[in-house]
Amino acid sequence: MPSTIKAEEQQVGRVFSDDYAFRIPEYQRPYTWTTEEAGELLDDLNHAMGENTDVSEASPYFLGSIVVIKNPDLADAQVIDGQQRLTTLTILIAVLRDLCEDLENRQVLDGYIRQQGSTIAGTVDKFRLSIRPRDQEFFQQKIQVPNNVADFLGQDYSTWSDSRQRMYENTKLLHKELSGKDTDYLIRLASFMVQRCYLVVVSASDQRSAYRVFSVMNDRGLDLSPTDILKAEIIGAMSKHDRSSYTQKWENLEDALGRDGFRDLFTHIRMIYMKDKARRALNDEFRTGVLNKLNGVNFIDEVLEPFADVYEAILGASFESSSNADEINRYLKYLGRLDNSDWIPPAMAFFKQAQPDSSAILQFTKDLERLAYGMFIKRDNINVRINRYAQVLREIEQGDDVFSDSGSLQLSPDEKSVILNVLDGEIYLQTRVRMPLLLRLDSLLADVGATYEHPIISVEHVLPQRPRNKSQWIHWFADEEKRAYWTHRLANLVLLSRRKNSSASNFEFDYKKEQYFQREGVTPFALTSQVLTQSKWTPEILENRQRNLIARLKEEWRLS
Repeated sequence: MPSTIKAEEQQVGRVFSDDYAFRIPEYQRPYTWTTEEAGELLDDLNHAMGENTDVSEASPYFLGSIVVIKNPDLADAQVIDGQQRLTTLTILIAVLRDLCEDLENRQVLDGYIRQQGSTIAGTVDKFRLSIRPRDQEFFQQKIQVPNNVADFLGQDYSTWSDSRQRMYENTKLLHKELSGKDTDYLIRLASFMVQRCYLVVVSASDQRSAYRVFSVMNDRGLDLSPTDILKAEIIGAMSKHDRSSYTQKWENLEDALGRDGFRDLFTHIRMIYMKDKARRALNDEFRTGVLNKLNGVNFIDEVLEPFADVYEAILGASFESSSNADEINRYLKYLGRLDNSDWIPPAMAFFKQAQPDSSAILQFTKDLERLAYGMFIKRDNINVRINRYAQVLREIEQGDDVFSDSGSLQLSPDEKSVILNVLDGEIYLQTRVRMPLLLRLDSLLADVGATYEHPIISVEHVLPQRPRNKSQWIHWFADEEKRAYWTHRLANLVLLSRRKNSSASNFEFDYKKEQYFQREGVTPFALTSQVLTQSKWTPEILENRQRNLIARLKEEWRLS
């Protein structure tokens, strides 16, 4: 039988009828619509309905499209695209049903959620929408079964999965928006939705045709993630025997990392394999650069799972080992403060390859942190960074000695010289560099166990940018050129666990130390504590401090 694709414009009332029994496959992505999308849907319905008391006079309203695999002679429809919309519409109908006071109208609305079994018609009771097996019973009992919505909204949802929390939040939003409305409005909205709102139902006779359509269509209000498309293709192509267990594996990884983190994982895996800047859509490059020599089972077992494990450890600085773990995680935290994540693919590649050699992983992490901060301080652009990390990845893959002085992981003499020149310059004016650099420097001055979990951290000058006339500052820095020279340099900067106070910044040195640089007699930063020990703040002190601070960085990052 030839493949067919058929598109029909259907009333919502027809969509939620005996003509269709929607089933969302287990390998589909979870429910992800937030209150923003659900609220937008209700607002759109209200706007389209207008003030018409007779909904038959309202203009038809198009709600988008869905893609299903369906035999024309059967009701069963496997949803390939459109589950977010179908699920949210079901929630809306359930809220309307449970808010209606009239029994007859409640039963009519319930009929759009559940097929009523009939001996005469030869039908059985069943829900019109069956979502993913992982959440199906939850969805049925909390939302689809009549009279359960109010009880559902009174429950503690903080420990539920992301998809169940989205269901709860959207149900709560719709219930809140509609519970204050009178019966006439509720009936009018329900009537408008089932009579004058339309979906285009694209029915494909086979999976191949359905995914061809699926790949070029967007979900309303929330673009399909490339990983959603890849998931459908990879797991959809597996045998029925493997599909369930590998769906479980995939979703466990996605739940652990979150949707954004999971997508980033695929981006980093693409870089590890292709070693080049992304130039096309992620799912397109992933097919050609990663999946071209792997089947779905091998990809998940040999690539996705092990890389997800190391990625989670790298991202959370939670590497585990019987030795060196604390030090490795400390350097991962330093890396995590940078304004880019381009360093993650080489870290993932080496961690996966070198396990369980924690000594090698520690050496690599220290050298990677040195390289990453070096490029960060030099303000190398993304192309320079990507090309450098791509070369590091090639050396890892080829088994080269990445610790060799000639390796791409190491800094060249010219690079060291440039970094030192930047460090000795006006660091404060390097707005993206100054905070991570000062925190890194502070960690060198503090105890090994120093943490920086303060809700607010700011960078402050000791010598003010604009000192008052006749102040002690002017006495110490009578030479205006010398004062300008030191104002924005490393030696004149400290960290505060509070917001900057523009009026306090011009205080005299003693008052500033006692009232501004510390709280209740202490400061959490070693960089700031050093200043508190000084009785004055002169060019000579700054010169000595600058030399000592740069020496610490020079020693740590081997910049000689």
